[in-house]
Amino acid sequence: MRLTSTAERPLPRADVDPERWPDVAALPGACGVRTAVARRVVDSALDRLPLRVRLGGRGTLGLGGPELVVHDPDAFHRRIGAQGLIGFGESYQAGEWDADDLVGVLTVLAAHAATLVPAPLQRLRDLWAQRRPTAQRNTVAGARANISRHYDLSNDLFALFLDDTLTYSAALFRGFPASWSGLAEAQRRKVDRLLDLAAVGPGTRVLEIGTGWGELALRAAARGAHVTSLTLSAAQRDLALARVREAGHEDRVDIRLCDYRESEGTYDAVLSVEMVEAVGEEYWIGYFRTLDERLTPGGRAAVQAITMPHDRMLASRHTYTWIQKYVFPGGQLPSVDVIERVTGEHTRLRTARRDGFAPHYAETLRLWRERFTERADEVAALGFDATFRRMWTLYLAYSEAGFRSGYLDVQQYLFTKEPAGPGTAS
Repeated sequence: MRLTSTAERPLPRADVDPERWPDVAALPGACGVRTAVARRVVDSALDRLPLRVRLGGRGTLGLGGPELVVHDPDAFHRRIGAQGLIGFGESYQAGEWDADDLVGVLTVLAAHAATLVPAPLQRLRDLWAQRRPTAQRNTVAGARANISRHYDLSNDLFALFLDDTLTYSAALFRGFPASWSGLAEAQRRKVDRLLDLAAVGPGTRVLEIGTGWGELALRAAARGAHVTSLTLSAAQRDLALARVREAGHEDRVDIRLCDYRESEGTYDAVLSVEMVEAVGEEYWIGYFRTLDERLTPGGRAAVQAITMPHDRMLASRHTYTWIQKYVFPGGQLPSVDVIERVTGEHTRLRTARRDGFAPHYAETLRLWRERFTERADEVAALGFDATFRRMWTLYLAYSEAGFRSGYLDVQQYLFTKEPAGPGTAS
């Protein structure tokens, strides 16, 4: 069964839509000094890592480990010299380097991210790194455009590598290694745990911020709850509504194309799964205030969030990244520290419980990546070209490596709401 929403535009092809997919086949304009500096810095960094780097017939670098093969060293260094880590990703998209164990290579790089560039050069980061385009700011209009660029790509595309629950967030497994046959059960286990944290049961009034394709709303409704679910993706909304109708829960689930900032009313429980990553730093306070304002006194909020170490968040907070350019425009990961500060200083939400489970996300991503690779021909049949497929493979592998290296984590939070009173944050 095809899942394409009638709201979707024709499928984009990476080779004909330069606004959505810049042409990585064209090398950036040459800058001899920057290319020379990049060659020296990059080669010196790679030579100190537990990798084996083959430089297209120019010898090898590294201390031994997963193999990175650079087919075109000149193009590789030129891209990095011009665009830093964006250039590194574009070089992979263009086929200028490869790795049989892509996750292994990226895990080594992620584990050493803080020390790859010498300290004196790190102080020049602001001069070298690209700034985030203002067009990606998550204003109400900007957030709709950013979300659409990723989640409205094609329901059929996501269905090719997600399990039958169509859940696009970290699963919760019983043991490792995880198997594809157990992924759907692990996703339901994750959703049920969030519903349990928020004490969702018969008659509970639930607000969900970030619908996805509707699995959480469906499972909450099956418990007898009444769910209002908000999304900015027209494609997701249409398919989620179809799933709600098929399950017979139209009387209990209302899915709205609505920004969280435009929500109204109060609810017994508020749930949001891997949505805060799309909010942007300048809107984090408003996001958590919305959770606070929509929650009744004594209510519970369950939030699942991808986080990164606070020092790395501060170091990269203004940098324009490959992920932001190609995968999640406007995206930014918070740290545990900043979530605690924002909720503590600007809301009446208080952390009652927090559980991290990074290894589970690494396994989830592995299963998605393997499934995507196995079904590459079907992805191509949907109209997504080889450049897109390399981009998506790098995105999944890069994310998996982040969790395997400890650079990324994923948390399930339970927040409770303090009663109003003297000295309470507002």
